[in-house]
Amino acid sequence: MHFDLSDEQQELVGTLRDNGTLLSTPDREADGRSVWETAAELGVTGLCLPREHGGGGLGALDTALSFEALGRGGADPGLLFGIAAHLLACGIVLAEHAHGDLRADLVAGMCSGAVIAGNAMTEVQAGSDIGRIATTAEADSGSYLLNGTKSFVSNASLADVYVTYAMTTPGGGHLGMSAFAVPRNLPGIRVAEPLEKLGLAGCPAAGVEFTGCRVPRDHLLGTENEGGRVFAKSMVWERACLPAIFVGVMDRQLQHCVDHARGRRQFGRRLGDFQAVSHRIAVMKQRLESSRLLMYRACWLVDRDDPDAAAAAALAKAAVAEAAVDNGVDAVKIFGARGYLTADGIGQQLLDALPLHIFSGTTDIQRELVVKGLGI
Repeated sequence: MHFDLSDEQQELVGTLRDNGTLLSTPDREADGRSVWETAAELGVTGLCLPREHGGGGLGALDTALSFEALGRGGADPGLLFGIAAHLLACGIVLAEHAHGDLRADLVAGMCSGAVIAGNAMTEVQAGSDIGRIATTAEADSGSYLLNGTKSFVSNASLADVYVTYAMTTPGGGHLGMSAFAVPRNLPGIRVAEPLEKLGLAGCPAAGVEFTGCRVPRDHLLGTENEGGRVFAKSMVWERACLPAIFVGVMDRQLQHCVDHARGRRQFGRRLGDFQAVSHRIAVMKQRLESSRLLMYRACWLVDRDDPDAAAAAALAKAAVAEAAVDNGVDAVKIFGARGYLTADGIGQQLLDALPLHIFSGTTDIQRELVVKGLGI
């Protein structure tokens, strides 16, 4: 066992970390696509997609290292979250389960940045309980009629295609669910206004309504009623790799706290000379390193298609969620009043971290998966 990165991994991490600020510009054009073009030029929009279609062909560990480097380098966490949804919840599914020319066209477009994908699973009454989704897809003359409303769709207003899930066997739970690639330009699709969120503003989320939307039969991903299995695998990738964004942010956040503790003086002493502050920073470091190692291990297991990968990814995501939120609170305490101001971005880091306890399955759901992995 060793923890050294290969020369190739070091080059990848260094390049993305050094260019992270290219993905942090707040004054993006109104349609939000220009920064995606920059991400595509860096190879970020196709990190883990097949090389044959222009992707990077990276495994889970190298994908996580890439997101971590970008987070450390100052990229917008909201944008990175949107790119992660595009890749992990959508790209992985399309690359493995789309058919023929549809696969080639969509995946190549995603790698080049010409196609942005949106993940459309969650519904108002079906968040963690995905077996209760109400959206239906009825077979009709070589196509499917899609009816239902999705909520919290990542990249909703930007997306060119939605990877969505609907019941093809109503009442069948996750065994009656199918997955579809639904182009944005099909009739019968209405995208609501973006939701106002506390954080991760770089990823526009909104509701998407399908009303008699006729989806060609060859846009079915995998086979009919296979959607539950398709979704579950994409979530293993997402739970293992997406938290890397926040590991990178925590790394940068910790350095800011160290610099502040060295430079700030109170009562004639450096802030870091007070044990209450220095020990808080030590705990922040502990949380960061322990959650990072769990994440790396989960990605390592995903790359080996190990049966323990799902439980390991759940454990890692829960650990990163707790670390990122707790470190965010501690960072605000260390910076004091400055931590509550917008200028340093300390408070925003906390707000961006909070939904880690919700998306890709809540932390409570992750613990259920861990327990299941233990055979209880």
